[in-house]
Amino acid sequence: MTRFLVVSDLHEDCPYLDGQVARLPLRMPLTGISGEEFDALLEEGDRRFGPFLYRTACPTCDACEPIRVPIADFVASRSQRRAVKKNPDVEVVIGDPEVSARHIEIYNRHLRERGLARTEEGIGEAAYRLHLLKTCVDTREVRYLVDGRLVATSILDFGKNSASSVYHAFDPDESARSLGVFSVVKEIALCKELGMSWYYLGLYVKDCARLAYKAQYHPHQRRVDGAWRTAALPEHA
Repeated sequence: MTRFLVVSDLHEDCPYLDGQVARLPLRMPLTGISGEEFDALLEEGDRRFGPFLYRTACPTCDACEPIRVPIADFVASRSQRRAVKKNPDVEVVIGDPEVSARHIEIYNRHLRERGLARTEEGIGEAAYRLHLLKTCVDTREVRYLVDGRLVATSILDFGKNSASSVYHAFDPDESARSLGVFSVVKEIALCKELGMSWYYLGLYVKDCARLAYKAQYHPHQRRVDGAWRTAALPEHA
């Protein structure tokens, strides 16, 4: 059983909901984390940030709900299938995480031009490595290429039977491709090929547009009051 040391327990303004306070205690593993252990941690609602794990523990709000898709049961919607058809020229490659000037350019532009940045300052290579690539689990990168040129990246963490989406960013110049949707469908398919059972989409917050879109992937489960609950299918499904 992996032991942890709490290294930070800061309270800060919530990045998702105005007027709320976020509490995300960062825990550093003191031993290695096996695939089976990471599956169990994801099951309990954990996420990774750099070499640490965290689980939301906000003092006055429980809006954040971990969300996951049962890979064997996933059925892409009509709009999700259209996103795949838009991109027959996109090559999908999975491998060890990398960092380059292009990675950092895409990351910073994605945040800034899609209104996701909390400050005007972008990050450099050291921060990129710390936040995404320095890890305590099996972390891989999915690269999306057009004619050999990087247009999007995803960072995924793997357990034995589960994959967790840490972050996805795409070149805003390629917005017409719907690469965010394309990447989720492709990564679920990739995880199916690898024999995985669950694809974790991170956190869902109903009243935050940046996170609410995750409920568009069906079927899915959300962790509410400590239990995973299957969401009802939309009427048009």
